[in-house]
Amino acid sequence: MGTAVLDGDVLVVGGGIVGLSTAYAVSRAAPGTRVVVLEKEPGPARHQTGRNSGVIHSGIYYRPGSLKARFAVRGAAEMVTFCAEYGIAHEVTGKLIVATERDELPRLHALVQRGRENGIAVRELGPVQIQEYEPQVRGLAAIHVGTTGIADYRAVAERLAEVSGAEVRYGAEVVQVDRRPGRGVAVRTRAGDVVRARVLVNCAGLHCDEVARLTGDDPGMRIVPFRGEYFELARPELVRGLVYPVPDPAFPFLGVHLTRGVDGGVHVGPNAVPALAREGYGWGVVRPRDLAGTLGWPGSWHLARQHWRYGAGEVLRSASRGAFARAVRRLVPAVDGADLVPAEAGVRAQAVLRDGTLVDDFLIREGPRAVHVLNAPSPAATAALPIGRHIATRALAAL
Repeated sequence: MGTAVLDGDVLVVGGGIVGLSTAYAVSRAAPGTRVVVLEKEPGPARHQTGRNSGVIHSGIYYRPGSLKARFAVRGAAEMVTFCAEYGIAHEVTGKLIVATERDELPRLHALVQRGRENGIAVRELGPVQIQEYEPQVRGLAAIHVGTTGIADYRAVAERLAEVSGAEVRYGAEVVQVDRRPGRGVAVRTRAGDVVRARVLVNCAGLHCDEVARLTGDDPGMRIVPFRGEYFELARPELVRGLVYPVPDPAFPFLGVHLTRGVDGGVHVGPNAVPALAREGYGWGVVRPRDLAGTLGWPGSWHLARQHWRYGAGEVLRSASRGAFARAVRRLVPAVDGADLVPAEAGVRAQAVLRDGTLVDDFLIREGPRAVHVLNAPSPAATAALPIGRHIATRALAAL
């Protein structure tokens, strides 16, 4: 594969918040371990980490005992501490989850129970109490979750890169992996550089299944990208904090919500529409190879048959600002189409199994000299510090 230009003990592929947190955790758990991070972009957090609502999730939504529940509850407190320690913009705001229809009330009550099982304090609210928190919000009932907050995750990733103790290389896209028994791994980048290491940690996000296949491991899933489109609220004074609908447990998406960011603006969204490229941040971005990979995966067709009605509604909201505004007005009746100013979109790296199952929890699999993070959905940013330690433990065991 060429002449090695850099050696390490642990090689992390991917410079998002999960990859950088893993490098940070390895360096702290095993001082002296040589850690290298390869990121194909010119800086950290250019995709999922830097293109989301910036919410520090409480963990209320997640199945008790799941990795998401365990790591979100722990990670929320750790993220607040990390931001405070390093002077990163953040705030513990609390949030409302609001039921606007009677058929949502049982799901809202189930969330109360789930929150308590996960050790999260929640307060149940009636219509009058809702307006004490959010005067412009209307609903039949709501719950207030006090531990939810907001943070600048791009700044968190940048600081993790600085303090990780790792050699972080940007503009280093992995194109080949050579894994030999007893010799670890050797990775070649598009620029022709070679990095050798004893173990590879795949935190490649939107490309994690491709990196797994480069190592010779069958990931057993495919990344099917979903774009989340956002707007900024032209009248941010309509919302004080964070306002969410009651989620449908059949889907891993939380629905259109309103979140006041660290800059004082209010983000509205996202919807969830199929992206035509892994980095398809608009309908005009089409990459035939990515699209062929999605259409060639049996799970994509199972998923489409099962959820086509839901998907059609999401596409309608993508095509029509009025339809998007109608979804928002369920929570905040005063919002109209003129209040929605287009903002930066994000793409979710959703793992889909062959039978069409949307992987809901973190999915981490191992191969010889490799640890693959194959699904790191929301609340990955919230849970970055504990999930990084978990991955680091597995990587160090592989040494």
